[in-house]
Amino acid sequence: MLVAAAVCPAPPLLVPEVAAGAAAELGDARTACSDALAVLAASRPDLLVVVGAAEEAEAGAYRQGARGSFRRFGVAVDVRLGDGGRDGAAGARQLPPALAVGAWLLDHARWGAAPLEALAVPEALDTASCLDAGRELAARADRVALLVMGDGSACRTVKAPGYLDERAAPFDAGAARALADADTTALAALDAGLARELQAAGRAPWQVLAGAAEGAGLGGRLLYEDAPYGVGYFVATWS
Repeated sequence: MLVAAAVCPAPPLLVPEVAAGAAAELGDARTACSDALAVLAASRPDLLVVVGAAEEAEAGAYRQGARGSFRRFGVAVDVRLGDGGRDGAAGARQLPPALAVGAWLLDHARWGAAPLEALAVPEALDTASCLDAGRELAARADRVALLVMGDGSACRTVKAPGYLDERAAPFDAGAARALADADTTALAALDAGLARELQAAGRAPWQVLAGAAEGAGLGGRLLYEDAPYGVGYFVATWS
């Protein structure tokens, strides 16, 4: 059963070495992520699953100890999904970027509260499949927590990765309300096609969360909402 969740943005720029001279710009987001992880630790889960979107080839489950890297972004920073993975048990696949950011956040928070796993879901995964995946995760243990990595639209300004789209701000506002209210119905109703057009990579992970939280009776709190670089970033807790 899902007992808690934290929603965090997934840009590699959260890692100060990747952000370089712009590291301070996401300082408030990093602080909010740390606060959200404290809520997860306080829930005393039996299992924590990090959920993030990925390319189809990188989708699937990752074990504790799986490794990731930010070398593709020009910095020699490597991460690991918690301890474990000795003798190759964690597998050879590298964590996709969203999960690598999640692993960095957990390492930064010195997570040691529960066993870890990760699930990379394809960005284009349909809503019904996302909800089913969430239900399966919630059934994995008596007390399950999720760290859900994902961004809102990437079309909030003319300098955004997807340029300016007038639909982006309303889409992000709806997502923010759903995350603040722990509204699983509203998250499940997010339009997958529109999310794809707006480059909102968080849509699929958020809908996995919606499936996991069905019937759990959790309350939500929005800790951070902003659109630096023209991309919608949110930090929220459900508990």
